[in-house]
This record gives sequence, C-alpha cells and structure tokens, in this order.
Amino acid sequence: MDAPPPFDLQSHSTFSDGELEPADVVRQAAAAGVAVMALTDHDTVEGVSEAIATGAEVGVRVVPAVEISSLDNGRDPNIELHILGYLIDHTGPALSTALGEWIADRRQRTLRMADGLREAGFTLDDTALTKRISEGRSIGRVHLAEAALSAPENAPRLASEGIDEIGGLIRGYLIEGKSAFRMRDTPTVAEAVEVVHAAGGIAVWAHPFWDLTDPADVIATIDRFHALGMDGVEAFYISHTREQTEVIVARCQELGMLTTGSADFHGPKNNLFGNFLAFDTFGMEPNLGPIGAPAS
Repeated sequence: MDAPPPFDLQSHSTFSDGELEPADVVRQAAAAGVAVMALTDHDTVEGVSEAIATGAEVGVRVVPAVEISSLDNGRDPNIELHILGYLIDHTGPALSTALGEWIADRRQRTLRMADGLREAGFTLDDTALTKRISEGRSIGRVHLAEAALSAPENAPRLASEGIDEIGGLIRGYLIEGKSAFRMRDTPTVAEAVEVVHAAGGIAVWAHPFWDLTDPADVIATIDRFHALGMDGVEAFYISHTREQTEVIVARCQELGMLTTGSADFHGPKNNLFGNFLAFDTFGMEPNLGPIGAPAS
C-alpha cells in the first residue's frame, strides 16, 4: 500500500468554533504542506463549498465533511462523542434536513449553558452570540467562553481562578461534570452514522482518547460502533500517545476499519489546535480508504 500524501482530516472555521473563514483555513493548510484536508465544522456544512473552491485554487484536495456531536446511548447518554462524516453529499436534502434539526438543538443546548454561567454568577457579553445567531451560524462553548471573558465585570473573579483564556473557562465550567455544562438531546451515534451513510459518506469516530481514557473501554466502543456500521476511527490525533494509537490501529486492522488522523486545526491562536500536520503516526500506516483516493 502506497503511503498517502500529507493529510489532515479535521479542521474548523468561523462557521463553528474556528478562528478563520473557510478559505483562510484552506490557505493555512496549503502553507503547511497539506495535500488532502477536510473542513469539519460542528453540525454544519455551510463552509464546505467555499473550502473546496479555495482548495482548487491553491492545490489542496478538500474532502467534503462534517463533525456531528452525538450521544452514546449504548454506553453513557451523558457522554457526547463526535462522529466525522467524509465524502458526503454536502448539498443534498438528506443531510441538510438532519443538520438543520441538530444545529437547532446545539443552539438550545448552548443557550442553556449560557444560563448556567449566569447562575454561576458570570456576566455575559452577548453581542457576538446574538450576531452569530442572526447570521444563522452555530454557537458553542467557545463562543460562551468568549462572552464571559469579554465582560469586564468578570475580570476579578477570572483572575482569582487563574482563567485567562477560552480553554480555561471551558475546562472550569463547560465540560461534563462542571456546573454550567448541559447535555444536548439529539442525535445518537447510531443516528449520526445513518445520516452520514444516507448522504453517501463514510463515518469515522473522532479522537477516541479525548473522550475516554481506558484502552479497554475504547476497544469495546470501537466494537459497538463497528456493529452500528461505523467505517473508521481517527487513530492519529494530536493528543494521542503512541500506546493509545497502537490500541486503535490494532483493533481497526482486525475489524477492517479505516484509520484516519488530524491535528484538529481551530486557528493559529489556539494553544493546542493551532497547526496543521501536528499529529504523529508513530511509524504506523494510515488506512484512509476512499477518503485518501484522488477525486475522479
């Protein structure tokens, strides 16, 4: 099997929680030497056409894609996992109808978390949130964190808690187990896989060890998702260790599943997700299947 060209199959733009417009995300990828990439905004494909067009201009193949936040009812409905859909028909009605429903749920969940932050005593600068909603763009935890950090009334408290950036606010208040976190209601992992397949796409479980910690738990979850029709797993990821990557690759090889990878680019100012190609394969061979194949 020939090694794939330089690839990075997860990135985000201003249509979800990234810093840059889709065209600029693609230009950043090109500058980093990426040959094959995917714009995977959360629950929306609004930026995909722009990304594909820019890719054609700068010599980067952009795979039409989306990242769907999903509930794992087979394990713990209070844990949200992410399913990547690749090679989707991003303009088709099957996908757009489902994403419309899910992004509305995402917006309501975010507004419930905004109420949670207010209950915790924070003031929110709602200007950017209101603007995004009026433009039909998604809102999420990054935007809530920005709203809290932008309100000067919160400065003394944030300083006393050692919170001075978006990630710190999210970790302190907006993740599972924290006071302002709220679950979304839909979709389940099975529903996400079904919609990706209905749109002609390939479903991949994103960054398993970001959400789970026990290797045995990850293997068992891969097995369950394989039974649901999941096509692959994001084995190569910026925060995965060699040992974690080996666990995923070995099980996926046994099951005949794809193994993809990404640095999960969110923008150059992001401390962790700020560079393309910043993930390691540890000498293991990715299996991108049709995702890595040249466009016909």
